[in-house]
Amino acid sequence: MRRVVITGSGTINPLGVSVSETFEAMKAGRCAIGPLDIRDADRLTAPIGAQVAGFDPAAHLDRQTISLTDRFSQFALVAAEEAMGQAGLAADPDLAPRFGAVLGNSGGGMETQDDGFRAVYEAGKARVHPFTVPRLMGNAPSAHLTLRHGLRGPSFTVSSACASSNHAMGQAASLIASGQADVMLTGGTEAMLTFGGLKAWEGLRVMSATGCRPFCVSRDGMVQGEGAAIFVFEAEEHARARGATILSHVAGHAMTSDARDIVLPDASGAAAAMTGALRAADLTPGDIGYINAHGTATAANDRTEAAAIRAAFGPEADRVAVSSTKSMHGHLIGGAGAVELIACLLALGEGVIAPTVGWREADADIALNLVTGQARTARVEAVLSNAFAFGGMNAVLALTAP
Repeated sequence: MRRVVITGSGTINPLGVSVSETFEAMKAGRCAIGPLDIRDADRLTAPIGAQVAGFDPAAHLDRQTISLTDRFSQFALVAAEEAMGQAGLAADPDLAPRFGAVLGNSGGGMETQDDGFRAVYEAGKARVHPFTVPRLMGNAPSAHLTLRHGLRGPSFTVSSACASSNHAMGQAASLIASGQADVMLTGGTEAMLTFGGLKAWEGLRVMSATGCRPFCVSRDGMVQGEGAAIFVFEAEEHARARGATILSHVAGHAMTSDARDIVLPDASGAAAAMTGALRAADLTPGDIGYINAHGTATAANDRTEAAAIRAAFGPEADRVAVSSTKSMHGHLIGGAGAVELIACLLALGEGVIAPTVGWREADADIALNLVTGQARTARVEAVLSNAFAFGGMNAVLALTAP
């Protein structure tokens, strides 16, 4: 099996419109959660979120592309441009057949869907926009990446709720490791901050109206965000042959299913995913310097994840640094793991561990070495990135320093 590396990264999210801006926001512990600026926000019981402020697609994309794309596809296209630029890659005729795109997404084109429902049910119109289906289909972002960059390798979208990005990145790594591709664009994107999308989540009674405080005793629910992060995954020998700068190694990944409940998490499934990722990467708990936690700030999820970390890491759970950056950029659902991988690259590349902001007081049921309040400086050689989803679907990535 071939070794897989990351040679490019790009993002647009509530913390910044580039990786460098996101790094700076994470170092500063800046929280991007605030009142939502969307239609009918006053009808929401939890009218807060983390938006990509002032996003103008016309500043990044041509008119035809804009007419064919929903916001979640536009985010992916913008993030991919940055990733491709950093990697210094172009899909020439020789590379294109072995260059693909696998993205994670959960909601599809929610803005397009919301507009269509309003047109038909509220305004009483007989027709919707002719590009409604191409805009809202879940595979639209990965399709547009292949169109934009001329990629003719394996391309598809993975949808597993909040684990979508990590599942997608794991699949991309496997395609390269097994020799089915040499390079993959991968990551995730989401734009669910619409009235209809948020109303659906409100029905679950997991949304907070006060803020996102993962692992804090006063936590009262999750807060949604939006955005995308895209990475260039590449076979190590291919990257070295062209003199690319390697940002990190994708050392291993693992996927498990709880098979217990459609919404309540189970610690054994999450622990098995972490243990599996360590085994796949040939790492031990003592090698890991940082865990980017799923950390949604719901009562059950945080408590269960803490128990899973302790089960997987044993005594090392007292040492390894843990944080949830959802406290800053919100929960991007299908795009969450991708944006959170930016924090992992920050820890590996600059030795800075992004904090869990908004944390106030310890929960007696959560015994972890939490990074709270402000960023922590530490030497980090290996990290885990956790993603656990409704349906009991777990996906964990292990990265190591170049």
